[in-house]
Amino acid sequence: MASSRFSDPPTRRVAATGPRRRSSTDRKLLEHPQRGAAIAPPGTAPRAATPDEARSPQPRQRASILPKIFGAAVVVALWLGWVNRGEYGITPVSGLGYWLGIAGGGLMLILALYPMRKRLRALSVIGSVAFWFNAHMVLGIIGPVLVLWHANFKLGSFNSSVALIVMLVVAGSGVIGRYLHSKVNSGLYARKAEARNVTADADELRGFVGAGPQVAERMVAELNAFAQFGTAVPNGLLAALVRLPLVAWRGAVVYNRLRSYARRVIAVEGNRRGRSRKVQLQQLAGVTEFLTEHIGTAKRAATFAFYERLFRLWHVFHVPLYILLIAVALLHVYASHYF
Repeated sequence: MASSRFSDPPTRRVAATGPRRRSSTDRKLLEHPQRGAAIAPPGTAPRAATPDEARSPQPRQRASILPKIFGAAVVVALWLGWVNRGEYGITPVSGLGYWLGIAGGGLMLILALYPMRKRLRALSVIGSVAFWFNAHMVLGIIGPVLVLWHANFKLGSFNSSVALIVMLVVAGSGVIGRYLHSKVNSGLYARKAEARNVTADADELRGFVGAGPQVAERMVAELNAFAQFGTAVPNGLLAALVRLPLVAWRGAVVYNRLRSYARRVIAVEGNRRGRSRKVQLQQLAGVTEFLTEHIGTAKRAATFAFYERLFRLWHVFHVPLYILLIAVALLHVYASHYF
């Protein structure tokens, strides 16, 4: 009965030697159990290292250190201003305190150049969108710090207190938005595309299982159904939030069912073909890694879809808050000079 159920595996599609972490490029490499050499499926050529990959990673490391240094400097500036408030003789109405307020307010106004640069091509002469995005993040932190020093970390009159509170809300909203932006832009669409292309890895899965094509096709069909479920665009934030535990639960069910099915197939084929227990465990390890990778991809896509919805909702509130801040700040400047 076993021989009529499963056909011989293709000679070039065989089991992996065990679990390993695969990149998007080299995860198509399969190891032949008889020769012990890693080979690629037909039509796949080894990829040479690009100049960027061969280049020293030091610039990237420096780029990752700079935000940490900047964050530490901001924390130190806030701590020094808080513990020494009232000791430097800084007042908002004159001298250094006054000009700190002017500088901080000016930086907050410059923040408007980022959304303008995104929408107006004529402003390309002032810099790239990426430059102004980074400037928006940096100035959105430096400006409030200067204003806090300007206010001597204290609440003043009613209009100044309102302006300070609105500024802090906008600054906090910007920090939250930066976090959501990093989540949304960390590979959501690439992972969605990868999750939808499970069919392209059917040959790899067939090589791991070591059985006829109908076995891999059944498993791939179920993985595709789960990928479509996990990467479907939710109708709203609540739907995206509810979808997260559902995707996790369904992913666990699909993983356990397909792994059990593959284990039975590998055992039947292994006994029929006289494969050793070690080879069967290697095949099962390859299937396990394959399932973990593809199911995890769909789960991550669902998570990032939630962050995408949350980021859109944040954007709806952040822009009006910034406009309110500009209006309140201008009112504060007018009241400070004429009353």
